[in-house]
Amino acid sequence: MNNMSRLVAALFSSALFSGCATPDYGTQANAYVRQFNAANVFVSHAVVRPDGLKINAREFGANNKDSGPTIVLMHGFPDSQHLYDAVAPELAKTRRVITFDFVGWGDSDKPVKHLYDVASLRQDLESVVASFDLKSIVLVVHDLSGQPGIDWALDNEQRVSALVLLNTYYSPMAVLKAPEAIARFSTPGLWRDLSVWGANRSNSQWESGVAQQNEKFFSNAAARATYSKVFAHQALGIRPAFFGENAVLKDEVAKRAAMEPRLKAFGRPVEIVFGEDDQYLNTGVAEEFHRLFPRSEVHLVSHAAHYVQLDAPSAVSTEILAASARN
Repeated sequence: MNNMSRLVAALFSSALFSGCATPDYGTQANAYVRQFNAANVFVSHAVVRPDGLKINAREFGANNKDSGPTIVLMHGFPDSQHLYDAVAPELAKTRRVITFDFVGWGDSDKPVKHLYDVASLRQDLESVVASFDLKSIVLVVHDLSGQPGIDWALDNEQRVSALVLLNTYYSPMAVLKAPEAIARFSTPGLWRDLSVWGANRSNSQWESGVAQQNEKFFSNAAARATYSKVFAHQALGIRPAFFGENAVLKDEVAKRAAMEPRLKAFGRPVEIVFGEDDQYLNTGVAEEFHRLFPRSEVHLVSHAAHYVQLDAPSAVSTEILAASARN
């Protein structure tokens, strides 16, 4: 590396994120997972996509298979199916619940050479639906999963008992504010290229940066203290997916403007459940979704931010079950 390259690397490394020493996220995250697994009953499944990639899925409340439509919970980024750890066990008291990690995230396969786009995310959902032979589902989307989830719902309306939107996005909305990390890695140019280069070379800075961004997604201090560490520990493996999804993000959003008439014609129950403290996918986004789904209901959850399902799990569980009852 020449002197100029060393200078760029040094400047970039110091500016990548503002964190300094990296806490031991692994010890804390692994302890949490062991505790959760011991306290909750679920069955782990390896769902195989047509291309052979494996998706890690969890089935809660398997004995409730005949108690109504299965509830499918989809995560966003940069997180994983642990996003629903406070909700899934509650819902599973009366319903069958499926959570899963998208390819590239959590405990699913993470190929480096893979096209990480909405089509891939949708293939994950379709593989899960097929593997569990789901005929009727309550589909719950959050953040990144809004686009594949809504697209699938539009094309499979007869199989959707209800659609629940948790602080998510879909098509262009002027009121939406991208989180700082998303804005950086989704905006083409030298700064993004340097950011990707540096993030791939500094594990500690990347891990700390993910933790810092995720901490802004909470209102509940106890939830922040626990789950930001879980997601930070998983951060090293998600880089190909994170960079890939961000690289196509703006194009994926723009092209869904043409889909808006189909949203307005969607005939199934839609519940819009947003944490009102989310500064990014904010209450204005919730109102835009209400405009796009005219027959929807909007529920703003107080004292909850972007990770509404972790900040206020009881309120979110209640609204998910209410959405299913509207069918």
